[in-house]
Amino acid sequence: MNRGLVVAVVAAGILAGAAAGVLRMREGAEPPALERATRYGAPRPLPAFALVDQAGRPFGPERLRGRWTFVYFGFLNCPDICPTTLATLAAARAALSDLPANDRPGVLFVSVDPGRDTPELLGRYVAHFDPAFTAATGSREAIDALAAALGVAVIIGPPAADGSYAVDHTAAIFLVDTGARVAALFGAPHEAGAIARDYRRLVAAY
Repeated sequence: MNRGLVVAVVAAGILAGAAAGVLRMREGAEPPALERATRYGAPRPLPAFALVDQAGRPFGPERLRGRWTFVYFGFLNCPDICPTTLATLAAARAALSDLPANDRPGVLFVSVDPGRDTPELLGRYVAHFDPAFTAATGSREAIDALAAALGVAVIIGPPAADGSYAVDHTAAIFLVDTGARVAALFGAPHEAGAIARDYRRLVAAY
């Protein structure tokens, strides 16, 4: 099975699990009608994790409390999906600029390639899309543990003669609520308008 197929299978599993969660919502609760997002029936608390942000400061679950946040896993050498997704999230945030400050979402970009993506490089990269974006990295073990907890597949290919290597990863966007719990996910393909509209519905439902 090739790497792309593995990622696709895992992504399908994530979506199936999320759909099952929606079906288990508390009796009497009416879920919002969503275009692209899949809402979890019960938000899933994030596990403890220890990363660092683009400024080298510690970044754990506590940094996500008190604000809605889109979380996306990727890497700097990604040729297409990662920059496209970050540009889409920047456009979605712009479409939500009319919301009260406390309701506007943050964006966290988690690198799955700590061998090449330093905090400094990550900071310059995400600022290109939106200076308000946060980037995080850490040890291979810490990143893999967080990715696994969210159901994100990460596959590092063998190094080529020049030392380069390929990285495959799940392309879903996760929405973390103000209690640092995963509330919903957005499966690819991503579209800024649909993300913004679903975000409004999800926040309103809380």
